[in-house]
Formats: sequence, C-alpha cells, structure tokens
Amino acid sequence: MATFLHRIGRFAFRRRWLVVLLWAVVLGAVGAGAAGTSGSADSSFTLPGTESQRAFDLLGEKFPAANAEGASARVVLRAPDGQRISSAENKAAAEAALADLRNSSSRIGQVSDPFATKAVSADGTTAYAQVNYTAAAADLTDADHTGIDDALATGRDEGLTVEASGDALAAPEGGHSAEAIGFALAAVIMVMTFGSLIAAGLPLITALVGVGVSTTAITAVSAIFDLNSNTSALASMLGIAVGIDYALFIVSRYRSERADGYNAKEAAARANGTAGSAVVFAGVTVVIALAGLAVVNLPMLTAMGLAAAGAVVVSVLVAVTLVPALLGFAGERVLGKARKKSARTPAPAAAPRATIGNRWIAFVLRRPVKVLVFAVVALGVVALPATQLKLGLPDDGSRPASSTQRKAYDILADSFGPGFNGPLTLTVDDPSPDIARSTAAGMGTAVAGLPDVASVSPAAFNKAGDTAIITVIPKSGPSSDATKELVGDIRSLAAGTESSTGARSMVTGSTAMNIDISDKFSAAIFPYLALVVGLAILVLILVFRSLMVPVKAALGFLLSVLAALGALVAVFQWGWLKDLVGLEQTGPIMSLMPILMVGIVFGLAMDYQVFLVTRMREAYVHGAGARTAIETGFKHSSKVVTAAALIMISVFAGFVGGDDAMIKSLGFGLAIAVAFDAFVVRMTIVPAALALLGRHAWSLPVWIDRILPNVDIEGEKLARHAPDEVRQAEDTTPQYTSQY
Repeated sequence: MATFLHRIGRFAFRRRWLVVLLWAVVLGAVGAGAAGTSGSADSSFTLPGTESQRAFDLLGEKFPAANAEGASARVVLRAPDGQRISSAENKAAAEAALADLRNSSSRIGQVSDPFATKAVSADGTTAYAQVNYTAAAADLTDADHTGIDDALATGRDEGLTVEASGDALAAPEGGHSAEAIGFALAAVIMVMTFGSLIAAGLPLITALVGVGVSTTAITAVSAIFDLNSNTSALASMLGIAVGIDYALFIVSRYRSERADGYNAKEAAARANGTAGSAVVFAGVTVVIALAGLAVVNLPMLTAMGLAAAGAVVVSVLVAVTLVPALLGFAGERVLGKARKKSARTPAPAAAPRATIGNRWIAFVLRRPVKVLVFAVVALGVVALPATQLKLGLPDDGSRPASSTQRKAYDILADSFGPGFNGPLTLTVDDPSPDIARSTAAGMGTAVAGLPDVASVSPAAFNKAGDTAIITVIPKSGPSSDATKELVGDIRSLAAGTESSTGARSMVTGSTAMNIDISDKFSAAIFPYLALVVGLAILVLILVFRSLMVPVKAALGFLLSVLAALGALVAVFQWGWLKDLVGLEQTGPIMSLMPILMVGIVFGLAMDYQVFLVTRMREAYVHGAGARTAIETGFKHSSKVVTAAALIMISVFAGFVGGDDAMIKSLGFGLAIAVAFDAFVVRMTIVPAALALLGRHAWSLPVWIDRILPNVDIEGEKLARHAPDEVRQAEDTTPQYTSQY
C-alpha cells in the first residue's frame, strides 16, 4: 500500500496540472448533471416492516382521496380572555380570516368551517380549521406562504389569537452561519498549528472540492434513485469533517518529511505513502460505519449512510491525489517561516522542546495505571444517565416557544387536551363488509374503555365497506409513556380480535409511527454496533497486525459514545445546564440520534486511532522500543490529532446555537463525543493501555500473521528505499519569496 501510494504521490506532484484539471473536469461534469436533473428529491418517509406503515399503506389503497399527498395546515383561533369564539363579533373575525386564507391561493383545495364541523373546544374559547392544498409542501411558493401569514394577521388585527401548524407553513430559513463559523475556526486552528496560511488553507480547499463533487453527484442522481431530500446533509457534514482531517494529516506529514531533509517531490510522495495509507484505512472504517446503517432497514437512513460513505470515498481520493498536486504548487510557502531554512539545511538534532504534548505523554507513561483507571471511571460516570435514555421524534411541541407552530400546539393542548396533538388512527379491514362493520363497532367500544382514552370517533368506512377508520384521542401527550402504553394496549386488543373474527386491526398516525421508529432503532442499535465494530476490528488487525490494539480501540470508542449519550440525556432529557445551551424544552432524545452518533463518531474515532497509533507502530517497526515508540508516535501525531479534533468540535458546536432542538442536540452530541474520544480515549487511555501492554500490544499469533497480506501502512519498504538521491537534492519546485 505504501509503495503504491508513494508512486501516486510522485505522479500527482510531477503532473500537478493534469491532476487539478482532472478534478476540475469531474466537478464540472457532476455539476452539469446536477443542473440538468429534473424533478425534486423524494421527501417520503417509510418504515418497512412496522404495523404503522402497513396501516398507512392500507389507507393509501382504501382511502386514496383522504390520503392525498397535498400540503396541509391547521389554523387555530382563540377568543380574547373571557370571551367565546362563537360570539357574533369573534365568529365574524374568524370567518374573515379564513376567507382571506381561502382566497389567498389557487392551490388551496379546502378550508373547513370550524363552526359547521363543530371543531370548537368544550369551553367555547378555541376553534380550529383544517386547510388542504392541491400541491405538495415542496411545491408551494413564497406567495402561498405569504397568504397564510396575511390571513393570520387579519385575525390578529381583529383581536383574536391566531396561530398555525402543518407542512404548508414556510420552513425556517436555514442559514449557513454554523458552517461559516466552523470554517473560520478551522482556519484559525490550522494557522496556529502550521504557522502558514498556505498550509492552513490547503485542507480547506481540498475539503470543499471533495464536498462539492459528492453533494452535486447526490443532487444529480436524487431524482433517478428517489433519494430523500435530506440525504445530502449527512454527506456534506462528513465530507467536510474527514476531508479536512485527511488533508491535514498528509500536509503535516509532508512538513515532517521536509524537515528530515527530503526534497519537495519525494516528501510529498513519502507523505502520501505513509500518511496516505493511514488515510485510506481510516476511510475504510468510516465507510464500514456508514454503509452499516443499512442494517436498520430504514430506506431514508440507508440512503443517508450510502451517500455519506460515497462522500468519504471521494474525500480519500481527493486526499491522496489532489493534496500532493497542490503541495507541488505551494512550494516552500507550505512550510511556514520557521521551517523553510530547516527544510533546505537540516539542523543538528536537538533536545525536544518541553511542549504540552511532550509533558502530557510523559505524565501518562509515568502513571499508566492511575491514568487509565481515572479516565475509564470518569467516562463511566458521565455515561450513567444513558441508562435512562428515552427515544422519540421531534414534533411541534419541541419547537421554540416563539414559533407559531409551538403556540398552536400549546393552545390545542390547553383547549382540547394534551392528546389532541397526537391522535391515533385505528384501521379495521376484512374482505367481508359485515365482519368489518361488526369488528369496527366492537373495537371502538373496547378502545373507549381503555384508561388513557379521551375520545373515540365513530367508524368511517370506505365505499366498499370493507375498511374502517377510527380516530382515537389519548388523554396524554404524544411523547408520554402513557400514550406508548395505550398503543400497545390497542394492539393487544387487535390481536385478540383478529384471532376470534379474522378481521385485521392496526394502529397508525404520526404518534404511532414515532413509537414504531423508536422501537426499530432501539432494536437495531446492538446488531449495528456488532457489525460495525466487528468489521472495523478486522480492518484494524490488518492495519496494525495486532489483536490488542484493535480491541482496545473498539472498547475505547464504546466508552466515548456512551459518555456522550449520557451527557445528551442529562442536558436535553433531564434539563441539566439547559440554559447554557439555550434549550427551551426538554424531552426524549431524537430516535435517530444514537445510531447516527455511533456511525459518525465511530468514523472520526477510528480516524484519530489510525492517525495516532500508526506513527507509534511505525516507530516500533523501525526498531524503537515499546515505550519509545509511544513517545515518538505521540510527539509526531498529537498536534495534528488535537487540531483535527478541535476543528470538528468547533464545527459541531456551531449548531448548538440554532433554534431547532433536533439540530441543537445533534451538534451538542457530536461535539462532546469527539471531545471525549479524541482527548480522553485516544490521547489518554490509548497510550496508557499501550504502556501497560508493552511489546505484547504489537504481537499477533503466527498463524494469523501468515494469512494476512502485508499492507505496509508504516512505509517499511519506503524506509529501505535508498534516499540519497532525494536528500539535499536540487528541488525542482519553484522557490517563492512571499512570506507566510
């Protein structure tokens, strides 16, 4: 591997114009494909294998008109304090607001009359109207959204409290401030790390190229493969993360090779052969983690995982081809002021400076047992709240208190009961209409007798009379344990009824779907962990030719991700320090969070593991003792791993300042997970454990060693390569005088 990537590095450096041109052609081609794509990305959400999805599909078949895919909204109108919404004045104001809404757009199919449909609360203070559009939410225009806003303003001008919810409302404007702040912080951190604007800017440029290629490619094929509209989000996030990390590592190794006296071309080639090998295998572990998301059997998540895996593959290709080419253009400027002279004339060996990294590794190696025990116990304590993890999906109740959706949610809960915002839809079907009718009547009566049921609507049948819909309003809120128990009780009743009558009864609706998806993710997390960790261990055995190092890496990752989940529960579920992160409403952790965190953090953790430990392994293979190898590898890699981790923490932490609770929790979880894994696990637990294991850390049973191919990630063959013609040789790279 090292010699192959060495040849690629030399070629890219020597033919840098060709390499840049090829990447420009690729970027242009996928950009043209994205610009020429027709149709919009599929925004559907399915849960294969769940009861709620089967019931939803049944409704689409039996009630096609009621299951139309047009956008919808619910307008909530409340009378001033002490008044009734049905009074002559307030009723006229409400009707005027709804008339304005009805006339605001030709895309509105129907606006219900709350007074005719009896959609008025028992206390007479609140009413709501259902609005249905003939166009999908993604196809609504700014004029449609303005029409809703103007209608709400009409009612408010008349003294009513008017709020709205639903997918017909304009989505919050998603700015790019978090990404911009993250890139700015990344630039600052890399300038501090390298002391050169060129060296700092090069990883950012290559990361942008990689993300540009991958996201435009996803856009180009989204309509063909019916990719979800959110598929590119994870690909973009991971593409930026690993793109910066991979280029950072190769540039850092290049500067190290120049300091050792190699000319620019050979230094780029050797950096590509050694650091590039680590990049390739780090990328393989990330791809395994992301592609493994397919085990959940959720089409949206599978698409997200495969798209992000593709982005990582592109980032690896960019790192091992475009980075050496750009190093050829950068010349001496990539070295910074302090390194230019030493690159041309290596200085005599001097005693290592007492840097923070040197002092830290010396401290860890002096007290490995105490350090190891303290770090493991500390992460274990932080992880304890994870035992109380509750999963759910965000709804309007988790939106900012200032949003109209949250206000509408609160008004409906106050006037109609907490369960009104999360109705359950019970379907009953049988080929015989008579059996369907009798079963529906029996189910309605039985469900009405359950303890957490507020109301049960009469059964509504389709034209054939073989399928009925019954709406069940719980007493408890959509995310409460009582509602989850109610869904289970209804399904138990349905199972008993089916065994006696043969008619099938199923529960669906957004609340039931949220419950099913949470259960699906909970059931998938352990098989996913087993698959990803198992495959990654096999890859790391190949990389490090050791059993203990891969196992230790996997156990350390589990510690960091459990600690991050514990911190998430403490802040976002229990409310500890919630004001510090600007959290207005606590609640269950997003169902996607644990499995997404496992996939993303595992990939980044293995990056840091490979980057840090390969330098230790390299020193050991080249003859250093076990302890010296740890010190040498840490000295060479700790600075770049620290910089990479700080960049990722800064990028992820930027999302904590957003208003959306889901994005806020995702940013917080990823930022703290990277912090735990990089600084506690990789830079503390890993060297302490290696120190205790000594030379046994690098041992491998002879029979395994014989069957494993030698990938030579440490560049042992390169070390045997006679370097005389490239040391102190005349450099063909143009010399620059600009100071950076």
